[in-house]
Amino acid sequence: MLACGATLLLAGLVTHLAVSVAGAVLFCAGVVGWFREVLPREYEVEVALEHPAAPAAPSPRAVLKLAAGEERHRARLPIEIHPYSSGITGGAAGGIAMAALAVLYGVLSHGSPWYAINLLAAAGSATLTNAPLEVLTSFNAQGLALAFVTHATLSVLVGLLYAALLPMVPWHPALWGGLVAPILWSGLIASALEVINPALNARIAWPWFVASQIAFGLVAGAVIARSGLIGVAQYGPLAARGDVGREERG
Repeated sequence: MLACGATLLLAGLVTHLAVSVAGAVLFCAGVVGWFREVLPREYEVEVALEHPAAPAAPSPRAVLKLAAGEERHRARLPIEIHPYSSGITGGAAGGIAMAALAVLYGVLSHGSPWYAINLLAAAGSATLTNAPLEVLTSFNAQGLALAFVTHATLSVLVGLLYAALLPMVPWHPALWGGLVAPILWSGLIASALEVINPALNARIAWPWFVASQIAFGLVAGAVIARSGLIGVAQYGPLAARGDVGREERG
């Protein structure tokens, strides 16, 4: 109930106020119900114990015990991640591949490399959103600057997200980063854009859009996966991990 309420609460921002109101009611009900299970005391359920017909034989394997005083205790996942620098590099490489495919679409469909660039800039410009085709296929300095900043920022941020998430996915990084994730966020963008900006949504060729997202995911995922993994410094105290308070010794 809590998760459903939070989802509706945010969904109402792009749909209708009534959706947010319903989400807020469910959210509060979920919070109150959850707290009543644990406060002022824990909620306990008695379960009858079923005795086995025959006693279980002890395992011959030894148990790895944790000695007192060791720093290693319970691990916080992921234990290893890709370097953040690989996320920046992979995001930039994926962004170049994605931009090349988008420009190719503009040349093939409208005979102009500026169409896809101005269309990306239209996401943040009402003037370009409602501009005629002649304007979108011509050079626009403001549109080029806006598209470059938007595309570069999103590419680097998604690359950093890949560097953090790829070590945790159960499938091969190329499958998740190059196919599953691009299809998921393409569907999310398509469903949200239809409500937020239907004029821009009508201009986008979605098969080419999905293909460009897959190109980004394949290139970025390949670059990040080739960087290898590094351990996460998570076992020592915060001061030691932050290199704070260490005395200089001669």
